Amino acid sequence: MQEHIWEKEYQDPKLVTLSNEPAQSFKDFVRFLRRDQQLDLSNLNILDLGCGNAKNSFYLSEQGVNNKIVGVEISETALKHAKQLAPNGEFLKQSIGTVLPFGDSTFDIVLDVTSSNSLSESEREVYLKEIQRLLKLSGYLFVRALCKDGDKNAQNMLKEFPGKEKDTYIMPDLGLTERVFSRENLIETYSHLGEMLYLDKETHYTKFNNKSYKRNFWVGVWRNN
Repeated sequence: MQEHIWEKEYQDPKLVTLSNEPAQSFKDFVRFLRRDQQLDLSNLNILDLGCGNAKNSFYLSEQGVNNKIVGVEISETALKHAKQLAPNGEFLKQSIGTVLPFGDSTFDIVLDVTSSNSLSESEREVYLKEIQRLLKLSGYLFVRALCKDGDKNAQNMLKEFPGKEKDTYIMPDLGLTERVFSRENLIETYSHLGEMLYLDKETHYTKFNNKSYKRNFWVGVWRNN
């Protein structure tokens, strides 16, 4: 069901944007890797979970040479956009809540840019195990997730359109299930994946059905130690 919803969304976008420009928070992450972590942004294997049109992984790959993008996405339409933007990337049509066909410790950087929020808890368990398996020692995980704290719209959605699982709601016009996280829940979810280097909260406005909604997001980075 979620696959059908995302395919429809990419064909007629109401939430996602097909801009090739990454969010500022992702650009800040790339700057953090270069300046604070002194990471050479070349010869990297980059896994983009729920890659959409691959704008984030493509932006990162352009910061150096010999970088390899692997994108995983369930929408065929999104993958078509990704292949156009990053023709040298490798793209796989598959849910990020399933076991992925890659070897252990394959990737230097794993990205989840607001992609895992629609996973069920059983799918999320697989997703977390796969990140742990696939991320190299000293590799980096970037996560942007929906925030529950201080978000009145999220609180209202949880009350009016509750989902079946913890802190989920169902968007009434799309039928899409979304999970929101408190700071405590997010830290707990990713704590076993390594050292948390930073966790920030950011606010954006999303236009849906000609109405503007304020949405809060968590932006966090972990390093596999």
